Amino acid sequence: MLTTGAAVTNVTALAQVDREKIYQWINELSSPETRENALLELSKKRESVPDLAPMLWHSFGTIAALLQEIVNIYPSINPPTLTAHQSNRVCNALALLQCVASHPETRSAFLAAHIPLFLYPFLHTVSKTRPFEYLRLTSLGVIGALVKTDEQEVINFLLTTEIIPLCLRIMESGSELSKTVATFILQKILLDDTGLAYICQTYERFSHVAMILGKMVLQLSKEPSARLLKHVVRCYLRLSDNLRAREALRQCLPDQLKDSTFAQVLKDDTTTKRWLAQLVKNLQEGQVTDARGIPLAPQ
Repeated sequence: MLTTGAAVTNVTALAQVDREKIYQWINELSSPETRENALLELSKKRESVPDLAPMLWHSFGTIAALLQEIVNIYPSINPPTLTAHQSNRVCNALALLQCVASHPETRSAFLAAHIPLFLYPFLHTVSKTRPFEYLRLTSLGVIGALVKTDEQEVINFLLTTEIIPLCLRIMESGSELSKTVATFILQKILLDDTGLAYICQTYERFSHVAMILGKMVLQLSKEPSARLLKHVVRCYLRLSDNLRAREALRQCLPDQLKDSTFAQVLKDDTTTKRWLAQLVKNLQEGQVTDARGIPLAPQ
C-alpha cells in the first residue's frame, strides 16, 4: 500500500514539473530568442495537455507571437524561397493554433479574431517543394480541425471567406494528403445545410465543384486511393440531396462511378460502396424513362 501511495505521489510531482515546464515554454514564446525551442516543445505536448488551448489563448502576448511567426514567413512565399527549417518552425506555430481551433473554450474567440485568414496566403501557394507541401498540409489541418467540430458558426464563418475555391485548387493539384484534407473540408461544408445551399445557389459554384470532383475521379481511376475516393463519393452523395444539383449530376456524373472501375479499390469498404449505391439510386429516382427503362433526355 505504501508503495502505491509513493507511486501516486511521484506521478503527481512529475505532472506538476511538466506543468511548470508548460508555463515556462508559454512565457518563452514572448521572446524571439527563446521562441523557436518553446514552439517545438509545446507542439510536442499539445496532445497530452488537455487545457493547453485556453492557456495559450489567455496568456499575455502568446497569440500575437504565433501570428508573428506566420507573418514572418510571408516574404518567403513570393518568390517561393521557403526553406525546410522555416517551414518546420512555422508549422510548429500552426500546430498550436490548431490546438486553439479544436478546443470548445477557445474556438469561438479564434473565429471572431479571424485568425484562419492569416493562413490563406499559405493555401494560395503552388510550389511543389516539400517545405511548401508541409506548410499547406499543416494549414489545411487547422481548417480541418475547425470543420471537424460540426459547429454551425464554423461553417458560417468559412462561407464568408475564399476557402471553397482554395480547397478546390488543392483538390485538383495538391499532393494526395493535401487533396484528402481539402476534400474532407469541402465534404464537411456540404454536409451542413447552409453550406449545401451556398454551393448549389448558383450554377457557377456548383459547376466548379462538379468539374473538380470529376477530374479527381478520372485521376483516381489511374492512381487509386481508397481514402480520397471515400471523401469524393461522400461529396457527390451530399450534392445529390439538392434537387437542382441532382438534375445536373444525372448529366455529368463520371462513368467511372457508375461502372465497376473502383470495384477492386472498394472491395473491403462497405461504407463507401453503400454511399455509391445510394448516389446512383438518388440519380435514378424521379427520372423519366421510356418503355424500356432507358432515361429520356430532358426537354
